[in-house]
Amino acid sequence: MSSQHATKVPYYFVPGPSMWPVLAGASMLVTMAGASGWVNGLGWGPAVTIVGILAVLVVLYKWFGDAIAESESGLYGPRIDLSYRWSMSWFIFSEVMFFAGFFGALFYARAVTAPWLADLDHKILWPDFSPQWGNTPAGTIDPFTKMGPFPIPTINTALLLASGVTLTISHHALRAGVRGKAIFWLAATILLGAVFMGFQVYEYMHAYSDLNLKLTSGIYGSTFFMLTGFHGFHVTLGAIMLAVILYRLMKGHFTADQHFGFEGAAWYWHFVDVVWLGLYVVVYWL
Repeated sequence: MSSQHATKVPYYFVPGPSMWPVLAGASMLVTMAGASGWVNGLGWGPAVTIVGILAVLVVLYKWFGDAIAESESGLYGPRIDLSYRWSMSWFIFSEVMFFAGFFGALFYARAVTAPWLADLDHKILWPDFSPQWGNTPAGTIDPFTKMGPFPIPTINTALLLASGVTLTISHHALRAGVRGKAIFWLAATILLGAVFMGFQVYEYMHAYSDLNLKLTSGIYGSTFFMLTGFHGFHVTLGAIMLAVILYRLMKGHFTADQHFGFEGAAWYWHFVDVVWLGLYVVVYWL
């Protein structure tokens, strides 16, 4: 929230008319139109998609900039702070449901479908099928090797757990008013997240080139890449959020008492950590 205190904080701040919602909708429409043309092989598709994405990023930058300026001018009081907390809480809940859908698909494939295909009634159709997860009937897809927990997934687990610790240290430093320490440990958190993503990119390259594990490698490959890929996307998004908070810290924003921008990004990062622990156990070990 704000690091400056106005003479009188409004009971509840209501922003004036803004062009950003309309521009955001228009830029997303352009993006999706370009993406539709791209997947259908139309020549203008890639260019329009790139233009739409750039437009979305510009709109978000300006829109968030307006919100930050309102906060720093002291217009946000306790009720705005509460509305932000509820909004972030519901957003993270929606993300929980998003990943619950993928975990549910993985559970259904492993615990319901695989044993069902291996029973006596299906032996005629799938004589070589084994209910062991990752096995497929001979000749249906290219053979592949399952991904194990060592060494990269375990290293990435240590990296994310360490990033949760460094982020907590940064938060406590900010609450204590030690801005330099908060900046250092927040930067360390972002660095750990970047190293995590580097290892995941290497893991994907290893999966494709050495294990022949691809998105088309049956239900195992599709669930593996969908779960780990979307998690990687969320790590990237969380790192971007933390980078914005780091920039704001360096600009002198936030105080020991008002810093929900920091807290909201920290909530999201800890959520990403928890999701990874579930992935590490369910996808790599079981």
